[in-house]
Amino acid sequence: MAKSSSLNVRVVEGRALPAKDVSGSSDPYCLVKVDDEVVARTATVWRSLSPFWGEEYTIHLPLDFHHLAFYVLDEDTVGHDDVIGKISLSRDAIAADPRGIDSWINLSRVDPDAEVQGEVCLDVQMLENARGRCLRCHVLQARDLAPRDITGTSDPFARVFWGSQSLETSTIKKTRFPHWDEVLELQEMPGAPAPLRVELWDWDMVGKNDFLGMVEFPPPVLQQNPPRGWFRLLPFPRAEEDSGGQLGALRLKVRLIEDRILPSHNYRPLTELLTEAVRGPAEEDAASPLAVLEELTSGDCRQDLATNLVKLFLGQGLAGPFLDYLTRREVTRTTDPNTLFRSNSLASKSMEQFMKLVGMPYLHEVLKPVINRVFEEKRYIELDPCKIDLGRTRRISFKGAPSEEHVREASLGLLTGYLGPIVDAIVGSVGRCPPAMRLAFRQLHRRVQKRFPQAEHEDVKYLAISGFLFLRFFAPAILTPKLFDLRDQHADPQTGRSLLLLAKAVQSIGNLGQQLGQGKELWMAPLHPFLLQSISRVRDFLDQLVDVDGEEAGGPARALVAPSVIVREGYLLKRKEEPASLAPRFAFKKRYFWLSGETLSYSRSPEWQMRFSIPVSHIRAVERVDEGAFQLPHVMQVMAQDGAGALRTTYLQCKNVNELNQWLSALRKASAPNPDKLAACHPGAFRSSRWTCCLQAERSAAGCSRTHSAVTLGDWSDPLNPDAEIQMVYRQLLLGRDQLRMKFQEDFNIATSPEADTMRASGAKEGACPEALARQREAAGRLLEVLADLDRAHEELQQREQQKAALGPPGH
Repeated sequence: MAKSSSLNVRVVEGRALPAKDVSGSSDPYCLVKVDDEVVARTATVWRSLSPFWGEEYTIHLPLDFHHLAFYVLDEDTVGHDDVIGKISLSRDAIAADPRGIDSWINLSRVDPDAEVQGEVCLDVQMLENARGRCLRCHVLQARDLAPRDITGTSDPFARVFWGSQSLETSTIKKTRFPHWDEVLELQEMPGAPAPLRVELWDWDMVGKNDFLGMVEFPPPVLQQNPPRGWFRLLPFPRAEEDSGGQLGALRLKVRLIEDRILPSHNYRPLTELLTEAVRGPAEEDAASPLAVLEELTSGDCRQDLATNLVKLFLGQGLAGPFLDYLTRREVTRTTDPNTLFRSNSLASKSMEQFMKLVGMPYLHEVLKPVINRVFEEKRYIELDPCKIDLGRTRRISFKGAPSEEHVREASLGLLTGYLGPIVDAIVGSVGRCPPAMRLAFRQLHRRVQKRFPQAEHEDVKYLAISGFLFLRFFAPAILTPKLFDLRDQHADPQTGRSLLLLAKAVQSIGNLGQQLGQGKELWMAPLHPFLLQSISRVRDFLDQLVDVDGEEAGGPARALVAPSVIVREGYLLKRKEEPASLAPRFAFKKRYFWLSGETLSYSRSPEWQMRFSIPVSHIRAVERVDEGAFQLPHVMQVMAQDGAGALRTTYLQCKNVNELNQWLSALRKASAPNPDKLAACHPGAFRSSRWTCCLQAERSAAGCSRTHSAVTLGDWSDPLNPDAEIQMVYRQLLLGRDQLRMKFQEDFNIATSPEADTMRASGAKEGACPEALARQREAAGRLLEVLADLDRAHEELQQREQQKAALGPPGH
């Protein structure tokens, strides 16, 4: 049995933010933190008090996380960024509603005394001596304390309170990982039993000391189970301050998904029902798990379900039959070919998620060169007369102010200059399109052609494929490259407008020009000749795409991508193994890195022949490095065993926090199956004969901070997890169980009633075959039995966990 936990987070937009710049505006961005670790950073929206971000993240988490926080900051090109406000959501608040949080939430002021983090290790004993009872508090160490000094460290000491007495430990300078190992004894005073409170403070030579956090234990705990171990630091208890909207608000969507995963054999019956359904007649299916799921789900739930079903069937080697099953149901129900696959049905969402899961490397190969050009060249492009800014063109031209017509002509040339290579890359990519996608499109082509064979519907079989490939894959990736991992940052407004125009053009090509000259965007007319020339090439491309032999491999798969496929690459700064006397920042050299499921390799440049590599199977941990270790931001460490079994650490610096998180996530997922992962590490570096983090003098000293291998960002390259995927399907089916049971019982009662013969006769006239109804009743009965068996398995598991918890932890 295992447990899974993940957060689906969407930072939608902000409103009424305060102005932080002299211009009367702000340049806001948002940091997303889980238990004080930054997991994501939104793009900066320049010159806006009502920014729209629309950024989504899936964050895989350890089960014991405590809170999620959103910090809004104003980016400044000079000096430190200004903090605008924060929103903090506890794990319990997020989990209170299974549907999650979807609302506007006011920002609160950031109180330094509330910004606590880390843990303290204590060993408390209640003893008797000649003067009565005394309390012995052994303050051993602390870890991951908040940095209060400008150096990125603190000067921590502990203060212990019991009744009216207090004692302090010594102060340890310049560390967030202090080791005190001091015993403080306090004698009991007359009066009522008192709680024990341990406070941690950062000592300052000038001004007041800074609060680092506290723990408190009531008298019953001290008497019955004296604390021993690690304890999370908490802020002083105080009422949550509501700024009353003075700092603005964020619109957030947050949903926590936690579940117990049963052993695989418990899910086998449900998996068999699903696989039987995709092989059966889809048209008359009304009681299989897939039919029930299609009827029940909508919106975000349908997208999550589609992703899990596609991954589940990919793992079974049955993604093609699954998509074909949904296609048959969709085309059977569709009477107007113009509406085919235009809604967000389960069939549409499943094909969309299938393309993202299988075709992302293909998408990158086709679009990335041109997308990079658009970002790097930053050209001003505009065709809409209502939006042409002649002042902007004057600033980028040395020939005076051009006319509106000149701007449109220049923009048309630039657009076709980008569109041409995009169309060339797409129509020339038949051989690079993944075979699984081509086979799925071939089946789609055949089903649609069979359903709409008339001559006037000749284009429908093309539109069915291009509607997915162009409108739901290529065009969205061009519009928002960051969401498809084509770029690390969102586009600025000018580049974003260029991408929008390119995406509109690609959509028009995907629609085979059916809507050209219609609607409100008649200003796109100068581009129509180019689009019409491209459409015939796209038809030929689609014909070649579905002209593929063979069938989908039927064997089970363990991963979406082969181990040898590169899942991430790019330039990073690598620290030399043992720099002799170089300053820290000069010890890092630029190298090009490739990550696959097998190796992390690097060389001086992409073209350089000599490569060095670290086997992924040798990686034992991938963690952040404190900024103070090298006086550099965005540094991570890869700890791996060499051929002799010794642990070697490679330090890598990324450009920004998002790139750091993406590399951390990719490396952690690639090394997830490795045995002997490290539970602790040093977040600093061993320099000047000691660790910069905990100040220990031995290089071999045990790590002072916990590792975070469970914290990763979800993306298309996530490994397959059949048990977690089928568990999610089971949870969705539970929502429709009562509806299915009522329908099943109703059909059964009708079938055995005196009016059954009359109903069968009328049903026959309407095409409702009694044999088909009987098969549906039988399928519904089997599904209900399988769900009941899974219910019992979960109940038994919960009872065992409760019994284990009642016995308490082994030992003390």
